Amino acid sequence: MTELLQLEAYFDAVPRTAARTETYGPLTLFVTIDGGWPYYARPGLGLDASITAADVTKVRDRQRELGLPETFEWVAELSPSMREAAEEAGLRVEAHPILVLDQLSADPVDDRVRRVTADDPDLGRVRGVQNVGFGTPGTAVGAAGATERDTAAVDGEPLDALRARIRAHTTVVYAAFDPEGPVAAGIHQPVGEVTEIVGVATLPSARRRGLGAAVTRALAADALSSGVRTVFLSAGDQDVARLYEHVGFRQVGTAMTGEPA
Repeated sequence: MTELLQLEAYFDAVPRTAARTETYGPLTLFVTIDGGWPYYARPGLGLDASITAADVTKVRDRQRELGLPETFEWVAELSPSMREAAEEAGLRVEAHPILVLDQLSADPVDDRVRRVTADDPDLGRVRGVQNVGFGTPGTAVGAAGATERDTAAVDGEPLDALRARIRAHTTVVYAAFDPEGPVAAGIHQPVGEVTEIVGVATLPSARRRGLGAAVTRALAADALSSGVRTVFLSAGDQDVARLYEHVGFRQVGTAMTGEPA
């Protein structure tokens, strides 16, 4: 439970680097500023109150008013009333294993993977990899590849916001490359001695080559070398969790998400 409380404090802290907060009863809504990544609503840090469907509905109304995604996140073990409240309010709820790094595997450095800087000309296409990868979830090989990545590449204000976070060292980006450009990518977001690895995605056409694991290992190694002591992530499902376990992670809890169907 101590580990989960540490992660809960991180979940509350990391959006505050790029968002303002609004409080609705036991829920906190993080409202992104400066065109950055849209954040979520989640239970207030340290609150022990039960959460109701009415609480969730109030936040959803405000998210719609602001043009934000109606997204909620929480830790199942720490906010047990949230699932029923979210479902009663009409949200689709999904569970994802939370894993913490025990000991990084001793695999050799993969020369296909490198750190992506704020000024890297491939940064927009790296975000395109993530957009395509999460648009086709799972681990199965598929047809989507370089063409879809380039179509989904990010530019303008969202990319400027990402560049600013990289320069501020609140976001670290790594990607794997083949001769046609980036094919797998991920980030970690350090806050003090804790960081979360997020956004690990591989183009469907490049799956089953160990690229996601290689990017994850590079991100974890980067975090440890910079003084981070706790590295964690959430897996899409148990099959993906087993891939992370081979890198050196172990399951400690359950991350929940709620959003409209």
